[in-house]
Amino acid sequence: MKLVKSLLLGSAAGLAAIAGAQAADLPAKKAAAVEYVRVCSTYGAGFFYIPGTESCLKIGGRVRADYIYREPFTRANDAINWRVRGRIQLDHRTATSYGLLRTFVRFEITRDSGTALGAQGGFLTTPNVAQAFVQFGGLTAGRVTSFFDNPDLPTTHMGTLRFSDAPDVGLFAYTYSFGNGFSATLSLEDGQERRDRGIPFNIGLLPEDIRDLAPLSTFVFGGQRMPDVVGNIRTAGTWGSVQLSGAIHQIRDVSAGLVNGINPVLNPITGLPNAAFADTEYGFAVALETGINLPWISPGDSAWLALTYTDGALGYILGGRSDGINVINFTTLPLTDAFANPVTGDLEKTKAYSVAGGFTHYWTPEFRSSIFGSYARFEVPGSATFVVPVNTATIDNGTAGTAVGFVDFNEYRLGANTFWSPVPLLNLGIEVLYTKLDPKGRVFIPVTNIAGATIGGKPSSGEDIWEGRIRVQRDF
Repeated sequence: MKLVKSLLLGSAAGLAAIAGAQAADLPAKKAAAVEYVRVCSTYGAGFFYIPGTESCLKIGGRVRADYIYREPFTRANDAINWRVRGRIQLDHRTATSYGLLRTFVRFEITRDSGTALGAQGGFLTTPNVAQAFVQFGGLTAGRVTSFFDNPDLPTTHMGTLRFSDAPDVGLFAYTYSFGNGFSATLSLEDGQERRDRGIPFNIGLLPEDIRDLAPLSTFVFGGQRMPDVVGNIRTAGTWGSVQLSGAIHQIRDVSAGLVNGINPVLNPITGLPNAAFADTEYGFAVALETGINLPWISPGDSAWLALTYTDGALGYILGGRSDGINVINFTTLPLTDAFANPVTGDLEKTKAYSVAGGFTHYWTPEFRSSIFGSYARFEVPGSATFVVPVNTATIDNGTAGTAVGFVDFNEYRLGANTFWSPVPLLNLGIEVLYTKLDPKGRVFIPVTNIAGATIGGKPSSGEDIWEGRIRVQRDF
């Protein structure tokens, strides 16, 4: 019995050894390599290497909700205004032997309602390619913040101030770095982004004998023949930044010598029609913008100042393309880069200048407050300024109203806000903004009777308005 058991055990061991040897000869299946996403610390937080490449990518975005109160003037005005904006952006960077190659795209969709946001009694949805550009060494091409503006200004206001305030424009630019924070840029930018084409309003109500002497009811820009030429010199460091900028802006008309684009303007001296098209003119703008860090007051504290002067290039003081200033109820003040003198038929340019600035103080790392404001002065050529109060006795079409031309005026804005950031990239803020428009009694406003019919007008010595805003914003 022992002999049989030994034989059986020996046979089993032999079979196991043979089976093991045969299994060792079979090809083994290797596990797939695990490719982990690596952090890319070269360009800051949030970047990671795209698997299989040496390029880095950052995915980000923002959700912003604004709730705005603005004093209403009529029952048709919305006192409560709503804005919701969503943003998605991608930042792709690759180091090359020629320097950094960067591709950036930012998409935004905004949903507005309310008078203050240009959507009285309804809604306005705006999809927007806010930015899309390529940078390769010193070259920048695409849609990005204008090089007229200092991108490092530590501004924190939510409402509008009168300076160029970093609009995004189409451009083609080259930046040369001298080292130690000094650089210079030459940029060709889309001039249509900086056109101001506001018009005098209700000019059609003027009597015929006054209409021919009045500024024209339309200023229609002609086709763009050259881009805006923008240049800057700047220096930046841990202390802050300073930038000096300049721009040249082309002005071309289509029908400056026509009333309503159809009827010719008669020269009051010769009695003959003025030329349908005026000559091409060139406006310009200059700005000095500086931001200073003030850690000796409190960590994070800063101040900024922007000085701007424009001549025939109002978009560089109004923040981009505009149809004039319409910020306060009945006082809609039209502006335009230039107008055609009804006597000479030549283009004459509008001038404007502004001072804007602000200061931010951190009470704690989570709480900060800012004060800010701006003063702007707008001056049109003397032959363009007129005010004609109109009543039913002098209106050839029998409609009551007020005819107002271009006027010189001042605008004052002053505001303050406070933000709480309980967690990183979350901002909860509240702001109040006061605005005063001062046309110095040269604008007439309609006066109505109980039935709502216009019975005349009275001069306005200016108007002021208060605006409040609450913001909830989360960046990621």
